[in-house]
Amino acid sequence: MKLKTTTLIIASLWSSFSLGANCVYDCPTGLSGQEIERSIYTLSNNATTKFADWVAYNVTSETIDGPTRSRYWKADPDLDSDDTLEPDDYTDANAILTTDRGHQVPLASFSNTDDWAMLNYLSNITPQSSTLNQGPWVDLESAVRTMVSDGQDVYVVSGPLYESTFGTLPGADETHTIPSGYFKVVITDVNGWVEASAFIMEQSAARADEFCSTEVTIDEVEELTGLDIMPSLASYKEGSVEGQIGGLTASLGCS
Repeated sequence: MKLKTTTLIIASLWSSFSLGANCVYDCPTGLSGQEIERSIYTLSNNATTKFADWVAYNVTSETIDGPTRSRYWKADPDLDSDDTLEPDDYTDANAILTTDRGHQVPLASFSNTDDWAMLNYLSNITPQSSTLNQGPWVDLESAVRTMVSDGQDVYVVSGPLYESTFGTLPGADETHTIPSGYFKVVITDVNGWVEASAFIMEQSAARADEFCSTEVTIDEVEELTGLDIMPSLASYKEGSVEGQIGGLTASLGCS
């Protein structure tokens, strides 16, 4: 009887986290890296840059609206120490570069989950200019949660761009490359009806900038990154979903 009960518990826990659940139409392809799949996000770590090439996550009404969570930084325990950064590497980064430790998968979007602390692993963190992180970037994250509050599950793929040199962390003791900007792709899928909007924001963004003005096509993101954001999306849907602007413009509060 005890064995049967244990088996049922394990089966129940596994059903709540199915592999690939963080991605829609499969996780991005096109770049080689160490892929790590966790209960609330999946990422692909780049051992050269020391940051994730992409992160993917699914925001739902069950993951948001939890208590305010703490930011206790930690090196990713599933990555070799040579392939990622450690907390000390960010020493004096804010004072010298005016950067924040920017979550790629936002803490607030998973504050109501048991595994929220995994978002503080440095594999999910990049140096983001304070004006970007506290301005249009967080505004877009908030707009996504508003969509979810209105009853719409949302998939997101986010990652860095390396179009120019931004500098290096003054306290880091390993070679790394700070992104020059970031992309975020927001996707909904309702019974096979797919809508999406993509955004590109530069590290030079001002705090008062509107994220709505940074919208681009998914095709543009893919061209800049070398990624296929939704590799199993049917080819006949690609033109309308990935080649046009405005799929979720209104839903995200943009005119």
